Amino acid sequence: MLQPFDLSLFPDLPPEVVKAFEAAQFELSVERAARQHEQAVVAEKDAFITELKALIEKLEGQVGQYRHAKFGPKSEKLDPAQLELALEELEAAIAETQEQIAAVEAKIAASGTDPEKKAPRKKRKARALPEHLPRVERIIEPNSIACPCGCGDMVKIGEDRVDRLDYIPARYQVIVTIRPKYACPKGRAGVVQAKAPAHLLEGSWSTEALLAQIAVSKHSEHMPPNRQAMVMARHGVPIDRSVLAD
Repeated sequence: MLQPFDLSLFPDLPPEVVKAFEAAQFELSVERAARQHEQAVVAEKDAFITELKALIEKLEGQVGQYRHAKFGPKSEKLDPAQLELALEELEAAIAETQEQIAAVEAKIAASGTDPEKKAPRKKRKARALPEHLPRVERIIEPNSIACPCGCGDMVKIGEDRVDRLDYIPARYQVIVTIRPKYACPKGRAGVVQAKAPAHLLEGSWSTEALLAQIAVSKHSEHMPPNRQAMVMARHGVPIDRSVLAD
């Protein structure tokens, strides 16, 4: 590496030479800084790529374990509850690895983008909540609308509206199906009663809506039965994990 040149050792140099030398030194320092930055970016991207390859190998191994556990010859010998628990743990691990891969891919995309070649930033749209959501209006009136001058009540000239997104927590309810029985008061005819409605699972207390919620939470939102059991217990419905798995 070249040592910096000290101009103080040559006090008799013309000013033009000194200025030219300082300009050259400045250009060299800028070029050196740009080269170091480029090397750092390349090294960071290489590290991200190495991490991404390791995560992909990990994901492939987890998928292989999942297929072997579900379709392998030993899966038929395992207890159904143990098999279900093993598959749930593998599904949760696969989902976590997929999230890690997505995060690393986002880092690679961000590090590989040249700031000078970025597309012009789009103007931020005004924030608006979906129109299909129901609206609940709460009007807050002043304590008094009497005019201080004594002319009577003030008139409305406008209003300020602020939209806020609210959330109504999920709740469980019990549907009680009642089928009255009717009979002839004089005992001349039999008993009349409506037929019981058909259920998706005969003899089960769960409705079709509850079964759909359990299935969607497990397969779409990656919530295994043990986590669903914790959520249901928090809402006052203690149901064992094995019941949800069945």
